[in-house]
Amino acid sequence: MKTESHWWNGNRTPRGRRDVYIRTDGESWEVEARAGGEAGRSKIYQCPGRQSAEILAQAWMDGQSRWQVVAP
Repeated sequence: MKTESHWWNGNRTPRGRRDVYIRTDGESWEVEARAGGEAGRSKIYQCPGRQSAEILAQAWMDGQSRWQVVAP
């Protein structure tokens, strides 16, 4: 799957870092919510389309402005 969007919460500590990814293969969509950086734990949620993936990603980020877009 290709990453369409990636955000992080700006916290550089392993315990505090959070990432949200939206990925697609052109047909299916998923949102990954990761805590703890690369070695952290994550959950992947399947979505029926782009719009639902974006809604889920925004909900996971709690609508807080501290989240930053990570350039591809």
